[in-house]
Amino acid sequence: MTADGRDAAEAVVLTHARSATERSLLEKWASEHHPGAPVVAYGDGPAAPSGLESRLGSDATLVVPVRIAWIPPEGEPGAVNRVTELVSTLAMRRAPWRLHGQMARRVPESARIVAGEPATVGDLVSRFAAQEGGRPSEDDGRSGAFARFVVRQATLACDRAERRLLGDRYKVPRRMVEQITASARFRALAERLGVEVGKPSSEVARDLESCLHEMAAVQSPPAIDTFRTLMGPLHTKAWDVKVDEAGLERLRELNKEHALVFLPSHRSYSDPLLFAEVLHDRDFPRNHVLGGNNLSFWPMGALGRRAGIVFIRRTFGGDTIYKAAIQEYLGHLMAKRFNLEWYIEGGRSRTGKLRRPRYGLLRYLAAALEDRPELDAVLVPVSIVYDQLHEVGAMAAEQRGGSKKAEGLGWLAGYFRDQRRHIGTAQVRFGEPFSLRESLAESEQGSAQLEKVAFRVCAGINRVSPATATSLVTFALLTARDRALTLQQLRDVVAPLADYLEARGVPVPVAELRTRHGMRMTLDRLAEAEVVTIYEGGTEPVFSISRGRHHVAAFYRNGALHHLLNRALTEVALLRAGDASDGEDLLELGWRELTRLRDLLKFEFFFSDKREFAAEIRGELSVLDPQWRQSRARPADARAALRQAPLLVAPGVLRSFLDAQLVVAEQLLALETDPPADRDEFLEICLGVGRQMLLQHRLDRADSVSRELYATALRLADNRDLVEPSGGDGDESSERGTRMGWAPVQERRRAWRDELAGLIDDLTRIGRLERARLEVVLGGRAESSDSAPSIGADPTGGADVAAPGRAGPDPAGDTGVAS
Repeated sequence: MTADGRDAAEAVVLTHARSATERSLLEKWASEHHPGAPVVAYGDGPAAPSGLESRLGSDATLVVPVRIAWIPPEGEPGAVNRVTELVSTLAMRRAPWRLHGQMARRVPESARIVAGEPATVGDLVSRFAAQEGGRPSEDDGRSGAFARFVVRQATLACDRAERRLLGDRYKVPRRMVEQITASARFRALAERLGVEVGKPSSEVARDLESCLHEMAAVQSPPAIDTFRTLMGPLHTKAWDVKVDEAGLERLRELNKEHALVFLPSHRSYSDPLLFAEVLHDRDFPRNHVLGGNNLSFWPMGALGRRAGIVFIRRTFGGDTIYKAAIQEYLGHLMAKRFNLEWYIEGGRSRTGKLRRPRYGLLRYLAAALEDRPELDAVLVPVSIVYDQLHEVGAMAAEQRGGSKKAEGLGWLAGYFRDQRRHIGTAQVRFGEPFSLRESLAESEQGSAQLEKVAFRVCAGINRVSPATATSLVTFALLTARDRALTLQQLRDVVAPLADYLEARGVPVPVAELRTRHGMRMTLDRLAEAEVVTIYEGGTEPVFSISRGRHHVAAFYRNGALHHLLNRALTEVALLRAGDASDGEDLLELGWRELTRLRDLLKFEFFFSDKREFAAEIRGELSVLDPQWRQSRARPADARAALRQAPLLVAPGVLRSFLDAQLVVAEQLLALETDPPADRDEFLEICLGVGRQMLLQHRLDRADSVSRELYATALRLADNRDLVEPSGGDGDESSERGTRMGWAPVQERRRAWRDELAGLIDDLTRIGRLERARLEVVLGGRAESSDSAPSIGADPTGGADVAAPGRAGPDPAGDTGVAS
């Protein structure tokens, strides 16, 4: 009888033995637990061992998978011991079979028997029918495909058993490509694609298999440990890590039923390394991380693939077979409940705020679920925020027109050197997870369906992103422009910002912002990174943004702008309401202004749907004026609300983006009715003109001279049909434009330029109010709020006229705005 009470003839022990030592240990275990049962050994290859098929004739036969795992005793914690333990683990797991006997004698406890969950042949036949399509024949099927299937199932069962010893962090896929290509789904896919691309299905199957081998990660515990040890210095020395532990525990429960798709924000090359360590330390299974093959150079490529990185071609255009391979691979990973991870922005943020999402991988995942109605995936927004980044200087240089340095071994060595200096804290927080299938069902069918899902992810990331001390300090210093502030003055400027964010439930670092010591530490770190200059030659130190480092400071500032965006829009709407005539419907005017601002900034920020947005604005109004619902909504009330506000953020939040749009609008207008001949060349021209306008003080913010901001502004112009001539310009589309009531493109370009110039004037007026408030806070001229420049009146005492730089009717004139 076997250990479970079965007759020995009804069981077969299926072993994976690489040496005589392992075979001896496994046979001894089999004799103790399943006395008299036959032992059949299989190797590393896909072929079934001889003799197995003859043991699979009866559905009642119990197949017991078992193998040896060499696991060294756990050592003491510490960096040196961690390396020693890694070497010991690698030596044991990868030791030549000739050393197994010596290892078993010297460290007998390291040879661990791993017995997988047994299954009857009948159960395995049912699985085969479900996964491979069709039942195996007792005559020939069980001697071929079915026997190979049983070996794969034995390997998976032992993997699961080994994971109980090592922890869920070592849940790794085995023979993934073989599982996919052996299925009936794969054969049907090859036949369908063969018809589509005009090739024999056998040739298509070979191409699909080749693509799968190219992208599939082949994880192994030793490779994961090696990767962690070698790549750990890229983040362990640079940052302390704070993790949303409660959010992660909620995800652990969800992961018991569903595959998770982690979609983090992307600011650093270290993001996937740091996030993997967060999950590993909390015994989460390792994610399959989808990344560009630009990082697949040696040794990153070979090692990364074995540690779970799925390298995807950055471009594959119309390659139908490659697209199908991605979709099939993602669907198979979901079916096996392996977690995924990719960076929905498609690349690191160059500005510090979230980029527009890319939909490609999300589209393939949605298609994979559509093809498998029984599956679902849970999308998890993840915010990864840093106090500082070593690489931000290089990204800022790219925005000023510099070229991106190609990744390679030399680049990696330099990155290692930079990461040795500690620069603060990294925070990992988790947004509200949601079902991809349900989200798709809630969104309307069409081109915007995936866009809504992606925007929901990005909004989830923004919602849980904390405001760092670095972001608020740089916001305050950039708002002060080139004025240096003392430590106490800086604390006085930051305090209302922190109060406002805390009132809205945004996490704020109290220790760094509410104490002199914490604030000084933040400034010293920024000074060490050459972002802030400290002048100590006077009576007390003063702090300012270093010359030429405004783009870097703006990168940190922009990480908190989404928390201040609605406040900024509300301030502009109130300004316009203050200019209205008595009797005018101020709510309608304000909403019209907010809608216009949303449209101008829709490619820079993520907005809620209109109903939720209206509720958010009502909340902002209640903060600015708690009595606004009871007031008669007169222009004087709007002016009073702005004058009495404890802070005004609109210029600091919006000015850089509108300045960048103004440069693009002027350059399009200079082309008259022509489109840009080459978009990259057009952006280079904008960079040159932007620098000139900044030197002439026609732009207010140095960080507005940015290739990425110009590219986004050009996209907005495209969306407004301002790039390609149409509608009344004498081209083939003029008839369509006339039907739609379009003005000639030159008039529409001029209207956009004038709209921007008017808004920039509005920000200038709000900026004067804020500077008047700051003068009081900073101990400058003793000016009360009553003596501040009134809204609707020129600060020189004259009538409300256009600011000196407001655009006039002549497109060749000076359309910039005086700072």
